[in-house]
Amino acid sequence: MRNVTPDNITEVFTGYFGPDTDPRFAEIMGALARHLHAFTKEVGLTHDEWRAGLKAMEWAGQITTPERNEFVLMSDVLGLSSLVDMINSHPGATSSSVLGPFHVSDAPPMALGADLRADFPGEVVLVQGHVRDLNGRPIPHAQLDIWQTAPNGLYSSQDPDQDIMSFHGLMTTDEDGYYAFTTVRPVEYTVPTDGPVGQILDAAGRHPWRPSHLHFIIKAPGFRDLVTEVFPADDPYLDQDTVFGVREDLVMHYAPQPAGSFPEGFALSGKVNDAWSRVDFDFKLVAR
Repeated sequence: MRNVTPDNITEVFTGYFGPDTDPRFAEIMGALARHLHAFTKEVGLTHDEWRAGLKAMEWAGQITTPERNEFVLMSDVLGLSSLVDMINSHPGATSSSVLGPFHVSDAPPMALGADLRADFPGEVVLVQGHVRDLNGRPIPHAQLDIWQTAPNGLYSSQDPDQDIMSFHGLMTTDEDGYYAFTTVRPVEYTVPTDGPVGQILDAAGRHPWRPSHLHFIIKAPGFRDLVTEVFPADDPYLDQDTVFGVREDLVMHYAPQPAGSFPEGFALSGKVNDAWSRVDFDFKLVAR
């Protein structure tokens, strides 16, 4: 039997792989073991610290539900989600940004120009733009999965007083790649702190705040899916997002508009008598 030591345990581990092991699996698992073993030796990990880490993972599993994924949130606050986004974003295309733990599948269809806010109060925001390829050509019939927080700072899956599909919608661009919808301005909010992620933030002296944002998943045949979010330039947490999701090309601007100037052709046309804001934001997709 081979003697296992701190110096050769990584080599022994990878030596256990069978001859039919997928090469990519072997590469990833070998690197994971190498870094975990190096980390353990670097910090001199104690048994109590090792058990605390396992307990945190167990706790994350216990509180994870279809509506809240603590493992995704942990990946977010450790910067892993954003690092994966950044190294897989294509130069020239709109940057990826974190999916987050509160996406709800099977959002209801929305017509072009539809209203996302329903009966929620707040200043109306008209969000519009185009989905294009890297050469600036419009992408017709692209699908946009859109979601955001309500004005109380909660996603529908966090709030028993909201319908599960509140502030969620699925829209298709027209022949010119154009999309448009109305909503209310989302607000900055804190990530959940009642689980292991909260303990990590507390121990590190970090706040749990995220800047306000709109989420998008954009899909079109022949193009790579884009998961991203866009942030207002004037948000107080723009430069200190606790999940590191902000990119320079994902910053948008709310342009104030005077009362009585809301345009025709939208679900709320003729119903907006007060001041409102407009956001113009284009997305660029890269071909597969």
